[in-house]
Amino acid sequence: MKTALTIAGTDPSGGAGIQADIKTMTANGVYAMSAVTAVVAQNTTGVRRFVECAPDFLGEQLDCVFTDIFPDAVKTGMVASIPLIEVIAERLGRYGARNIVVDPVMVATSGDRLISPDALEALKERLFPLATVLTPNIPEAELLAGVTIRSPEDMVQAGRTIAERCGCAVLCKGGHQVNDANDVLCRADGQVRWFLSPRVDNPNTHGTGCTLSSAIASNLAKGHDLETAIQRGKDYLFGALSAMLDLGKGRGPLDHLFALEGDFVS
Repeated sequence: MKTALTIAGTDPSGGAGIQADIKTMTANGVYAMSAVTAVVAQNTTGVRRFVECAPDFLGEQLDCVFTDIFPDAVKTGMVASIPLIEVIAERLGRYGARNIVVDPVMVATSGDRLISPDALEALKERLFPLATVLTPNIPEAELLAGVTIRSPEDMVQAGRTIAERCGCAVLCKGGHQVNDANDVLCRADGQVRWFLSPRVDNPNTHGTGCTLSSAIASNLAKGHDLETAIQRGKDYLFGALSAMLDLGKGRGPLDHLFALEGDFVS
């Protein structure tokens, strides 16, 4: 069985973070492992507080995984400070990690900022160059590229700028746009491919970024090329949103388990 590792923060409500990653990886047919970067007090309506893991302890978590069950793919999520970024980058390099999906979690779906300003440069310099693909949403792509995104052409410009600077592929996600949820993949060599999908009229979008990046990592772990992994990841996310699960008083999490139907999880 193929394996995937998520390095991210927690979500006690279960819709985002490591909990969503594990659900997604399991539903996509790989064995999920995790290393916790932060314990987060959040739910579907927002983030209240988070407490970071000690960097040396995060390093020990990663050592335990890589020296026992080597992951076929790695997904990183919430990493809020320079010491944690340094530890992750050092361990991924030391162990020769492959198929690395970096979800540059800077702004949650709720709008909460999840990274300190001084850590942004460390992400760019240390973690992004190791990535197979970055998966920024539009607010994150605007921060990384230093541009304002108001159109599909702006998405391409931002994606190309980030790809050239970081030397890796960038999937600029269009979920924050007014129109359909179309994403664009920009490679460092200038190649561009759009992934088109209809927008699901579902307000329960908590954890969509975590879900997509974990599904992409799962499919990379299973040996699919990047474009196929992205398409299968989008198919999985579309199925999860289309299930229309509604929990609690806020914006409910995605229904990962009800999205098991379909060829994309085989």
